[in-house]
Amino acid sequence: MGLPLCPKIFGRLEHSGVQNTPGGDAPMSSEPIADYALLSDCRSAALVGASGSVDWLCFPRFDGPSVFGRILGPEAGSWSIRPTGAFASTRRYLGATMVLETVYTAPGGSVTVTDALALGDGNRGHELGAEAPGALLRQLACTDGAVEVDVVLSPRPEYGLITPLLHRAAGGVLARGGADVLAFSTAVPFEFSGHAAQARLTLRAGEVLGFALHHRNSWQEAPPFWTQAEISRRLADTLQGWSSWSEIHQGYQGPWEDLVAASGRVLQSLTYYPTGAIVAAPTTSLPEVPGGTRNWDYRYTWIRDASMTLQALWVAACPDEAGKFFAFMASAAASQLARGTDLQIMYGVGGERDLSERELPRLPGWRASSPVRVGNGAWNQRQLDVYGELLDAAATLPEYLAALEPETLRFLADAADAAAARWQSPDQGIWEVRGDPRHYLHSKLMCWVAVDRAIALADALHASERVPHWAEVRARIAESIHANGWNEAAKAYTQSYGSEELDASALMLSIVGFLPGDDPRMLATLEAIEQRLTDSRGLVYRYLGDDGFPGQEGTFLLCTFWLAQALALAGNTGRARAVFERAAGFASDLGLLAEQLAPDTGELLGNFPQAFSHVGLVNAAWAISTAEDEERGRAPSRIP
Repeated sequence: MGLPLCPKIFGRLEHSGVQNTPGGDAPMSSEPIADYALLSDCRSAALVGASGSVDWLCFPRFDGPSVFGRILGPEAGSWSIRPTGAFASTRRYLGATMVLETVYTAPGGSVTVTDALALGDGNRGHELGAEAPGALLRQLACTDGAVEVDVVLSPRPEYGLITPLLHRAAGGVLARGGADVLAFSTAVPFEFSGHAAQARLTLRAGEVLGFALHHRNSWQEAPPFWTQAEISRRLADTLQGWSSWSEIHQGYQGPWEDLVAASGRVLQSLTYYPTGAIVAAPTTSLPEVPGGTRNWDYRYTWIRDASMTLQALWVAACPDEAGKFFAFMASAAASQLARGTDLQIMYGVGGERDLSERELPRLPGWRASSPVRVGNGAWNQRQLDVYGELLDAAATLPEYLAALEPETLRFLADAADAAAARWQSPDQGIWEVRGDPRHYLHSKLMCWVAVDRAIALADALHASERVPHWAEVRARIAESIHANGWNEAAKAYTQSYGSEELDASALMLSIVGFLPGDDPRMLATLEAIEQRLTDSRGLVYRYLGDDGFPGQEGTFLLCTFWLAQALALAGNTGRARAVFERAAGFASDLGLLAEQLAPDTGELLGNFPQAFSHVGLVNAAWAISTAEDEERGRAPSRIP
């Protein structure tokens, strides 16, 4: 079905540019976050602006130090390709891939730039990222007339700390500095100015010119220089690789198929192939409030986000990577539950536990939003909901449990035991409030989910003897939520026990099956959230209470999709569809979503693209599709 309320989805962004001035550090990016496109090789990610500049790229993995970081400050480097004079541009992903095509139209003609992070040679299907070489490919093709183009390469490793030495070499330019070596493959000569490599060239109709930027650590074998033929071949191979993944994964048939499929590719793009970890977003410090301090590093795998992502992939793609993720979790968390400590809420993509937060004062941040942070101080918070999300993901994919190692199955059962033992404790909650612990409703609910799903999975987990205990705890948690989670003054389930503050996470009560969608108290909570926790556009805030940070954050796309999903479960598909389309209408022209929307302008804010938002879109679309099929007496929309 179409999306009548948001026709820009998968349209082509019109962008007007001006002359690029070569040499030295480029000025700070002023582009809207929504103007960036995502590239991924399932190990690392790049953001390419509509103006033709790669302003974010981390090697050799998502949470590695940036090579290009101009989105956070001009000192952090970029790689721009654009016509020298005035131009207009349009862009799209090529088919069902993460290969970007941008068409620049200048007075003298048109040139197409195709961008991709190279996949491993011949990698297909589930093997995307298996042998990714750590190479960014950019190929120009003049399709009409003659176009003068500026190419300016300004690598600045370690978030702009290092200005590498540039040397001419056979096949291109070599950049060395710190722990990084970069090989820039080019068939045309470049000049050096202000620690940048630059070239001004003219392409005529039919001419094609490719570039490749390879990364290696300084102690590894030097990166290769690729010929023009090899660049073309690897670009075509990467296109085929992504197409093969989509062909075998994306079988969802239902409303908003294009949006769901695009979200599935984004979620796959955020998956770190070597371990199966899934990052919350590929960026750090893109702000929730422009000019404010709510700037966090999201390049890690949250148990909550990754578990929900697996469930969304069940709809949008396929969950074949689930076993790998559960094994990763069991390894990363090895010994934590056995020692009686809390399950950590997030990990590095390699399983690292210490994600200590630090600030980079040398970078001003996107639109002067500081501080820029690396690491995330919430890593050692207590958040009890993670047990529920983990077990809920396992319950969604029970057929994958049989292939798991006994240690992984024991880990999942122990996670349910941990929830059963700790559900009465206060914590920081789903939104990671950096204040005193509280008895958050959502945390209690997800502890209920943990034991409820463990009971259903007991045989698969080889833990049938634990069921009586789990059942007893499940009943006690339910009694507690019924008695303390509802607030009579608010006429709704609220954020925490004894509080009158609304919180969008209360929508999960029906989404996880604790309450029927049409339960009177659930319907009252839905009504309260729609009336008192939304902006003038009907978009949902996660909460409105004081959280100790300055500035008003925007509405949350995830929470708005939760509202659509809960409305569908309540049988109100008309309102659900309207809420869904309202939120989906803020996706970029490439179908990408950030975390939040500015309360005044509706501009996308926060780290980008945001896995949670795409998870919300997929699950809401599926819930609405299922509810509408039930209304019509039809079988649910097909999934893979």
